[in-house]
Amino acid sequence: MKTALTRLALAVCVVALSAFAHRVSAAETTATLQIGSAAPDFELKDSTGKVHRLSDYKGKIVVLEWTNPTCPFVKRHYKANTMKSLAEKYAKDGVVWLAIDSSHFVTAEDSQKWIEQNKLSYPILIDADGKVGNLYGAKTTPHMFIVNKDGTLAYRGAIDDDPRGEKEKPLNYVDAALAKLVAGQAPETVETKPYGCSVKYKP
Repeated sequence: MKTALTRLALAVCVVALSAFAHRVSAAETTATLQIGSAAPDFELKDSTGKVHRLSDYKGKIVVLEWTNPTCPFVKRHYKANTMKSLAEKYAKDGVVWLAIDSSHFVTAEDSQKWIEQNKLSYPILIDADGKVGNLYGAKTTPHMFIVNKDGTLAYRGAIDDDPRGEKEKPLNYVDAALAKLVAGQAPETVETKPYGCSVKYKP
């Protein structure tokens, strides 16, 4: 009986330590990933099976949008076409828009359905194991990152200044940052506090 209890206690400790190490690792990554530093390269498949690498888009401005179609905040922004209209607005300037879903339950089928439902022009990359999300320190859906043409992180944070969706004309931080970057200038605001649902990482 004592042996069984000892084994159970050890198992609980291992799980707890594993979870703690996971949180520490994510925190360390967020601490080292600074504005102006090189954005980590990654490789993910989209909902159609196509492989995307950040390095594939070298020389282009890239927007990384952490998403989760089941999140009310994401649903609100997609109903308002917030992301879709921005992606289309800056496509003429060569800006690449990549949505990333790090939910542990995400499937390619559900992502493709969301793309078709919203008539999106950009892909959703599948990150079910959460490696890329943790690499970037993505905390919420949405959580926005902008990578400049030189491969450095130019913006990180919220999509806008309207967490509750109450403002008639919210300040869209991503729009403002992209306007500056396509003009060859540095954004005035480079980091804000993201809001939304927590990223549903694998337990």
